[in-house]
Amino acid sequence: MPNLPANDENSEIYQRGMEEIRKQLGPMADTYIKTIKSVAPEFAWVNVTFPFAELYTRKVLDLKTRELCTVAALTVQGFSLPELKLHINAALRCGASREEVVEVITQMIAYCGFPAATQAILTAKAIFEELDQNKEAPGTSKKV
Repeated sequence: MPNLPANDENSEIYQRGMEEIRKQLGPMADTYIKTIKSVAPEFAWVNVTFPFAELYTRKVLDLKTRELCTVAALTVQGFSLPELKLHINAALRCGASREEVVEVITQMIAYCGFPAATQAILTAKAIFEELDQNKEAPGTSKKV
């Protein structure tokens, strides 16, 4: 990472990260970062600048693929359910279908076992139900 002053929210890298996180997480992005910042400002800054300004903006993979990879990784971890919820929503916002999200989680059974995959499927189910209650599109909440 570039050697920048910690927590410089006016820096180009921070602004690029916030633009990306807003694209992927939608309206919840600012609240998400504000919540983290209230506990650990530098952690929030790194969360914005490293994954969102540096990794998610790379051009080799599209955002949908990156988010599906993230869903797979979080599923295999088995304990990162809040982050999994965020990234299932982000995958849907980036153009993944519900079927693709479910298929990625199903594929992970071979790598993490049924308990972790079941928790991921139940997390996806809750998100799908929330989208249905809010009358958002069945496959995606808003493609970016």
